[in-house]
Amino acid sequence: MAPLIQDTTAEEREAYIKQRHPCIADCDMCGFCAAFRGQAAEVVFADYIAGLREYEDTASEYRRV
Repeated sequence: MAPLIQDTTAEEREAYIKQRHPCIADCDMCGFCAAFRGQAAEVVFADYIAGLREYEDTASEYRRV
């Protein structure tokens, strides 16, 4: 479960995103690029990092088919 906005700083949330969704520069191997439609995790979760939306709110948009 991702840390809640109310319990973290922007730096902590950014570190969580980088740890949870690391770019290993091999898109065929990890699949994050495909899941996030070609965007970096930091871009996808920018609202979470900024404290505007919880992690799950953003992540649920990318789980939809």
